[in-house]
Amino acid sequence: MPFRHLVSGTAKWHEWPMISVIIPTLNAERTLAAALTGLVPAAIDGLIREVIVVDGGSSDRTREIADMSGATIFDAPAGRGRQLMRGAADARFPWLLFLHADTVLQDGWEAEAVRLMRLVDQHEAPEAAGVFRFRLNDTGLKPRLLETAVRARCALLALPYGDQGLLISRRLFDDVGGYKDLPIMEDVDLMRRLGRKRIKFFNSMAVTSAERYKRDGYIRRALRNQMCLALYGAGLPAAKIVRIYGRASA
Repeated sequence: MPFRHLVSGTAKWHEWPMISVIIPTLNAERTLAAALTGLVPAAIDGLIREVIVVDGGSSDRTREIADMSGATIFDAPAGRGRQLMRGAADARFPWLLFLHADTVLQDGWEAEAVRLMRLVDQHEAPEAAGVFRFRLNDTGLKPRLLETAVRARCALLALPYGDQGLLISRRLFDDVGGYKDLPIMEDVDLMRRLGRKRIKFFNSMAVTSAERYKRDGYIRRALRNQMCLALYGAGLPAAKIVRIYGRASA
């Protein structure tokens, strides 16, 4: 799936602004190939023009997988915030799609993305960023309950997390100041600066690996995430929160 060779001369979406995809990685060999494969149809159709993988020092096959896909690879110190910053700085196209390495976009997301870009770029709608519906690739009651809780959080607080992806124009990204060099909560920080009125929730799903929830336990991990969010909302610096998060993960 060499991205640099996939774009066709009769691209389906050639009349609309194109997307740079930015994926931060750190030892993501188990999930990265699926995330990249999910982007191939949009690359073939000409919607995605480049895929940037920003690696934080992987010791597994992450870089090899990214290289075989034809993605552009950059290095950055480990930390999702600074990795996303590096990828955005080097992206060449006017729309940015930030995606986690363990997340696969559901088939059909392209139509919603193109609609948002068209409305914004033709000034038929205010500037806005798009995020996807959260779903886990696991069966049973626990993942469905967690997905329901995420939907409630998004509806009440307009606070999606990074595992829901983010499609945003370069104009809006720069206007709100982009990602910050935070060790944790970089997604919450950006969403707060965007604000409810500039966040559009797509119907298409971003299907995320449930590996961490199965490993740590659904309840334990969900409670830890909510604790970190509450501490951040109370004003505790991200550097202190990440130490708490790390101790809870031990």
